[in-house]
Parts: sequence; structure tokens; C-alpha cells
Amino acid sequence: MQKISTLILSDEYSTEQVLKLFISEFDNVELLESAGSYSEILEILSNTPGKTIFIVDLSVNKQEKLDLILKVTSGCANCKVLALADSPSVDLIIQIMRAGAREFIPVPIIKNEFFEAFNKIITRFEQPKKVNKCKIISVFSNKGGIGKTSLATNLALELSKITKENVALIDMNFQMGDITTFLDLKPSFNISYMLENIEKINETFLLSTLERYKNTNLYILADPPYFKQADNIQPKQITKLFNTLKETFSYIIVDAESSFNAKNITTLDNSDLILLVTVANLPALRNTQRCLELFEKLGYDREKTQIVVNRYMENDEIKESDVEKVLSKEIYWKIPNNYFAIMTAINKGIPVSILNGSTNIAQSYKELAQKISDNLYKQNMIMKFENILKQ
Repeated sequence: MQKISTLILSDEYSTEQVLKLFISEFDNVELLESAGSYSEILEILSNTPGKTIFIVDLSVNKQEKLDLILKVTSGCANCKVLALADSPSVDLIIQIMRAGAREFIPVPIIKNEFFEAFNKIITRFEQPKKVNKCKIISVFSNKGGIGKTSLATNLALELSKITKENVALIDMNFQMGDITTFLDLKPSFNISYMLENIEKINETFLLSTLERYKNTNLYILADPPYFKQADNIQPKQITKLFNTLKETFSYIIVDAESSFNAKNITTLDNSDLILLVTVANLPALRNTQRCLELFEKLGYDREKTQIVVNRYMENDEIKESDVEKVLSKEIYWKIPNNYFAIMTAINKGIPVSILNGSTNIAQSYKELAQKISDNLYKQNMIMKFENILKQ
């Protein structure tokens, strides 16, 4: 069996010695010589053949080492990172995981925790990557013309860029979907085809059949091209489709239909997060209020539904505080009003961040995706590290 090469980076001599001692108990692991600079470390890991593990202690020089982790995980395909830090915060752990580290343990190091984390990394070399946690996010409004599709499309693209994970964007507007228009795509397959072949679907099938957007990790599942196909779709098929997609995708973004029919209710039932889109005018807010009342009757947790105000202007007659008072709920996110940027993007069939990433609306989509991905990291890790952080 080929040995796994391991390189340690720690500014604390005692920590480095403890790590070397623990690693010496693994028969299939060999230590690489420590390097003097970060660039030398990157060069060593890039040129070492076979499987490598990089153990990095972020107790000091956190930002420089986060940058190094990102370079290692981006440039060294066969290298996995185990991160350490003293007095870790949830935010630091999120940054470490986003940079690409596979495991984290606190300093001072407890032997059984180190062995558990190190063995997990070794096991990952032998097993294909599987998505254990998938978040389904539905973008919904029961009023048309609010900007729901723009939000779903741009959010999905930004999530794929930020997380570097596979993201599925599904058009659930079965009668008049627009996602393919917004992205200037002509996909060969649509949701009806997927549902008809649901028993054959696996990861290879999905990644080769769904329309991939340019060179990103975003995959598009278009609406049916004919009305009759949409009529044949049953709610239970939608649940089965979601369960299948969860095995391959880390995020599923749904452009939900602006209705409360059985198929759309099934979509919302299956969602982990509903972004309820509105604008700051009384008719839209009244519709939003009715949606919140209905979601309450459906038994949805208050945190499942979050308010996104689109086309927001600071000098609007209806202020942020007015919106929150009317809805009895805090605003989750505000997307600025930039008619020219968004309409130019829509008319050209290009996401606004690709057309002009410096605009305020492109930045807002990016920051919203960052917030959602951060919250997912927190949900996945807070329980895992709760006991550690109390020590």
C-alpha cells in the first residue's frame, strides 16, 4: 500500500511535536520535511506524488494560513487539509471549512479527537465524495413581476461560485418558466423527462444530462416545453425528484410557481428555506402577509420563511421599519433597485454578476449567497463543535 505523505505547519514547537508523535502511530503515513515559507509548502504539496495530508495550525497568522489552505485545496487535487486552532470561534471554523479544510480539531490536541479526524481524512481518500447535507431553497412570491426568477437565477450562480459545490437550479413554473431565457439556454432535457426516468437517475446521469451553465458547478433543470406535460406531473413525483437530487447536489434552488396548487405546496413542504420575495408597496406587502399566514397554517417554522425585499430604495416612502411592522417579521435581505443593470442582464440572457459584477445589485446577490452558505455551515457544524467550544 502506498504511504500517505503528511506535512505539518505549526508555529508552536510543542504542538508540532505532539502531532509528530501521534502520526508515528500510523503505519501507512510518512512525514514530509517542514518548509521555511508558505510558497515552499505549496510547491512541496503540489509536487508530491500520491495522496497527501496538510496539517495546519491557525493559532497564529490566521488570515495568511487561510489563504494558504485555499491555494492548497484549489491547486493540489490529491491533498486534503486538517486544520487546528486554539480558542476557535464558529466564524473561524466556517472560514476554515470554506477555504477547503476537510476536518478541524482544537488546540490543545486530544489524542482520540486527532485520531478520529485523521482517520476520517484517510477514509475519504478511499471513498468517493458524497453529499450528506443538501439545502433546498425555494424562491417564492404569490405575485408576479416581483423579480423572483432573477433572484433564483443569480443566487444559484453565486452559490455555485462561492461554495464550489454542485448546485441545481430548477424551474418549477410549469406553465411559463423563464430560467432558460434568463440564462440564454436551450437544454435538451427538462423536468418531465427526469420524472419519466426517475428510476434510472444516478449522479452520472444527472451531471451528464442536466444543462451545465458554462464552466460553473451550476446545473439547470428546465420547465416542461408543453402545457400537457406539466398537467401529468404529480406532487409525489416532485418529492421523489428532490430526494434523488439530494444525493448529488449540495444546494437545490427552486424558482417556485406563484400559486398554491398541490404541486407548489409540495415544493414548499420539501424546502429547507423559503425566500419570500416582495417589494415595498402596500399591495405586495398585503400579499406577502397572506403568504405568511398561510405558511403558519401549513405548520412551517417561522425561521423556514425569510423575507427578501427586492428593488429596495433607501428613500422609498415605505421604510424598512414599516415593512417589518406590517409583516411582524424582520427583513432577511434587501436587494437594491437597479433597473438598468438587471434589465440589461435579462435582455442579454446573462446573469448580472457576469455582465457587470461591480454593480450594487450583483454585489447584493453575492453577499446573499455568502450569508446563506454561512448559515448552512453553521447549522452543519454548530452541533458538532458545541461541546468543543465549551471546553
